[in-house]
Amino acid sequence: MTANKTVVLLINLGTPEEPTVPAVRRYLAEFLSDRRVIRTSPWIWQPILHGLILRTRPRRSAEAYQKIWTPEGSPLLQFTLKQAEALGQSLGDGITVLAAMRYGQPSVRSVLNDLAGNVEQLVVFPLYPQYSSTTTASTFDAVDAALGQWAQKPELILIKDYHDHPLYIDALVASIRDFRARHGSGETLLFSYHGLPKEYLDEDEPYLQQCLETSRKVAEKLGLDGDSWLVSFQSRVGPKAWLTPYTDETVRALARKGMREIDVVCPGFAADCLETLEEIAMQNRDFFVEAGGESLRYIPALNDRPDHIQALASILHEHL
Repeated sequence: MTANKTVVLLINLGTPEEPTVPAVRRYLAEFLSDRRVIRTSPWIWQPILHGLILRTRPRRSAEAYQKIWTPEGSPLLQFTLKQAEALGQSLGDGITVLAAMRYGQPSVRSVLNDLAGNVEQLVVFPLYPQYSSTTTASTFDAVDAALGQWAQKPELILIKDYHDHPLYIDALVASIRDFRARHGSGETLLFSYHGLPKEYLDEDEPYLQQCLETSRKVAEKLGLDGDSWLVSFQSRVGPKAWLTPYTDETVRALARKGMREIDVVCPGFAADCLETLEEIAMQNRDFFVEAGGESLRYIPALNDRPDHIQALASILHEHL
């Protein structure tokens, strides 16, 4: 069998296979059992996970997924598959681009098993612009585990982050300009990123600084002054302190200050998903309106925009 010379594995976080309670329960059980994500001792955490969380949270999460599900299935999976196809077309012959999910299907292990060890060079490209041990390092763990039984290991190239890559910044800027040209500009631009527990931010965790750097570079290119943009963090759970300011509290505060229209962009998400389409565009929109605002406009993720694919191709070429 002829070996695949170079395979690029585009990896995103994951998704349940369908928006049902059993499917969401399976997905959450895998996701919340990752020691990179939950650092509490398994002896303490697993009884909580299986005795409480997986008995209650899947129903709420399934209802949220049902709000964003499309006839084609999960938005996150569909956009990631489109990204892989477009990137493969842009790269031409000699490089195969495949999509995988860190949790759920198609799993990293299943995609690599299908290659049957028949790869000379494997490029692992997590679709997380800002590095975090909870996402990027966990993805690398999954690849290492899947390659463990290969008789012939490929040359391995790991792409850690691209938070300040010029073409990634340019694509974000263009997407915001395009949106505002069609819909007008809100009174402020809010950059919302997925949060992390503050205790995870040790000296080896650059996530916070990379989020701030991405936002600063985009704001500078847009010509925004310091009063017209903010950074916040979403998706916190549990009683522990997470990165602040929190997105839900921020949008409420902006409305109470008298702002009527705000725009929200989520540069940490390469593809639209539950956290953007339901949490931001629905939940936080409602929070903003309930607090006195009129319109919270979510600016879509880069998804399969041509300039995004061009950025991913450029990042890839710099590592080959």
